[in-house]
Amino acid sequence: MKNKPDLSFWKLWNLSFGFFGVQIAYALQSSQVSRIFSTIGADPHDLSYFWILPPLMGLIVQPIVGAASDKTWNRFGRRLPYLLIGALVAIIVMCFLPNAGSLGLGVSSAIIFGLVMLMFLDTSINMAMQPFKMLVGDFVNEKQKGLAYSIQSFLCNAGSVVGYIAPIVLALFLSNTAPSGEVPPTVTWAFYIGAAVLLLCVVYTFIKVKEMPPHEYAEYHGIKTESSEKKEKTNIAELLVNAPKVFWTVGLVQFFCWAAFLYMWSYSTDAIAGHSFGAGSTQMAQGVTINGQQYNDKYVFNGERPVVLDGHLAIAGIEVDGEFYEPQTVTVNGDTVIVDHQVAYSLGVAKAEIKGTDDGRGLLANVGDTIAINDGEAFQVLTSAVTISEWSTITPGTTLTLAHIAKQNAETGVYFLDQTETLPAVQSCKDVTFNYSTVLNAASQEYQDAGDWNGVLLAIQAIAAVIWAIVLATFRRRKLAYSLSLLIGAIGFISVLFITDKYMLGVSYALMGCAWAAMLAMPFTILTNALSGGHIGTYLGLFNCTICIPQIVAALCGGAILHCFPIAENGAPMTVYMLVVSGILLLLGALAVWIIKETFGGAENPTDAAQAKTE
Repeated sequence: MKNKPDLSFWKLWNLSFGFFGVQIAYALQSSQVSRIFSTIGADPHDLSYFWILPPLMGLIVQPIVGAASDKTWNRFGRRLPYLLIGALVAIIVMCFLPNAGSLGLGVSSAIIFGLVMLMFLDTSINMAMQPFKMLVGDFVNEKQKGLAYSIQSFLCNAGSVVGYIAPIVLALFLSNTAPSGEVPPTVTWAFYIGAAVLLLCVVYTFIKVKEMPPHEYAEYHGIKTESSEKKEKTNIAELLVNAPKVFWTVGLVQFFCWAAFLYMWSYSTDAIAGHSFGAGSTQMAQGVTINGQQYNDKYVFNGERPVVLDGHLAIAGIEVDGEFYEPQTVTVNGDTVIVDHQVAYSLGVAKAEIKGTDDGRGLLANVGDTIAINDGEAFQVLTSAVTISEWSTITPGTTLTLAHIAKQNAETGVYFLDQTETLPAVQSCKDVTFNYSTVLNAASQEYQDAGDWNGVLLAIQAIAAVIWAIVLATFRRRKLAYSLSLLIGAIGFISVLFITDKYMLGVSYALMGCAWAAMLAMPFTILTNALSGGHIGTYLGLFNCTICIPQIVAALCGGAILHCFPIAENGAPMTVYMLVVSGILLLLGALAVWIIKETFGGAENPTDAAQAKTE
């Protein structure tokens, strides 16, 4: 087997430069997706569940990409075709995801659309990210791998900084608020700009990186002939059985680390919004209770009329001078509009406010206003007795329908209901109550400011990771550096519970950055040092499962864990405790580091292996 030559700094740089653009996309995903879903109207107890699909897809796709790239040889290269496909899909999805709340969909439909986009975004980002890790394994010798992964870590964190601070920088030029249910322009344009940078980085990588032809790759990686490799079948189960022990021990550390950071991505915006920014709460209707039996779902209908719609009680009707109407459309002086039992936008600019009264109704119009009902009969308001009412009570004998999906026909206004359940007939109006969950008001200025500040904090984390990566290179004992980094990160997570000042939170997130730096560099350095031969890509694809599986497990458990903690004074969940959980997980990861026993199967000779062990 030929020895791989030393590469110049700029060749090492070019191998990983595209990581800069990929990481901008990843940073926007990790910092803004929970904010997007909360803005659309998602319950915070459901936030972690939204992160199940992305790692689940990664669990399936990454081993396939790794194994396929080991066998791919064409005019574009071996790993680069997968970078191209992943990046192009990510660019397209980044243009759609932040608009999930602006497409005229209901809350449920918008969340479903966002989930599909998130699934494709995370899958494509990981597909684009994987080739860079493989390229280092393909081109770089053991002596330079530490430097190569340090450069990759630097570019990764530099891209993270850009992605994290983009929304707050854009707030200098664009609005940071939007109508209820819509994502602010600062977030939307951050995704657009991130997509453009990703495209430029991919083009640069294709121009600067030329992969080895098959025969040259075989010489450097101990593969006897090209033909023998083609005859060799990749049996993933067999490879797992024969995987070096370090594959599993590092994977255990990965489990604790990635579960910890998934909770940070899922809950950090809500945590600092409630804990440091004082964001208010709001109630979301989520079903009814009839005769003591609770029924929760996205929609409740009374015949064809909505009762619970998009997290709010629908408007039952309007009363004008003592006369009650059940209109489809109401217009007040041409601008405040009720459409299909919901207050619509006032000339598409701002949502009309309904001022509450003591009897639970809301004042809609003032004396002198003109009201048109169903674009037909008009009333000149002579008194202030013009009110609207929500479904505060249900009359006896009413049979309600529970639905998980409700799609409205744009032409007829009729709803199509799916996944329905007919509820028991109401015997008495006293037997019916509506179920609410209290959440932070994602439409408030405080919440959106917290969303921007979360990006700043994550940027501080990324900058700290860059600095700490330099410090890590000075450690002679790799496991000590790894464990210490995770311990420092754990302190950072737990300290958030005791800090309310938004500037002091920067210290906490800087400590988290130490753990992030180690997570990016240490596992792959340790693993690739233990690998040799023609299955590096397959093993790296399989190793990505140690990133996906902990995220899936953490996402499944997140809602249940959050329910175990007390609620805040405003009634909203105290999501800051989920960051404490992250800290505990990192403590476990720091302990697990010490069961790793490094091997050096890829060392060029026994002397190199002995030297590597001393480091």
